[in-house]
Amino acid sequence: MKTLIKTERLVLREITFDDKEDLFELHADPDVQKWTAEPVVESMAEIEKAIETRHNDYRNYGFGRLAVIHRETGEFIGWAGLTYLPEFDKVDIGYRLKKKYWGMGFATEASKAIIDYGFNVLNLDLIIAIAMPGNKASIRIMEKAGMMYDKQAPYDENIQEAIWYKIDRATFYKK
Repeated sequence: MKTLIKTERLVLREITFDDKEDLFELHADPDVQKWTAEPVVESMAEIEKAIETRHNDYRNYGFGRLAVIHRETGEFIGWAGLTYLPEFDKVDIGYRLKKKYWGMGFATEASKAIIDYGFNVLNLDLIIAIAMPGNKASIRIMEKAGMMYDKQAPYDENIQEAIWYKIDRATFYKK
């Protein structure tokens, strides 16, 4: 398991198959999945396939979604990170935390560190984020992480009115 980012309260590392129980718990929670337009996960096989996808992302792009670990307790609290969206030819930042960690600033802390990593280590030019219109908490995290509103536009057949945010390299370095 490769640690990529450390913040004051978090460690962000590559997701491994050892995380599958925690990932299942996260993705089986209807309150968490409500804001994703994805169905609740019903089997460990779905989680194992998702982990394989993450491993492919690490190999193919050099980045991907990362396990978010609480530094003090060592507990898996969710995931956050970048992913390449080939359908848009853009790099997206995303995050998903266990419900008991909502509202504590962890997603914002992770997002700021990931954006920094994206520009300073991966040399990206642009990072986007996409949320469902009703997901006010996620939109606020994007704003706190320094991202700017871009547009309201379709994401896929399930999300026709997604809210898009972005931050580019020049804007990042002005802050």
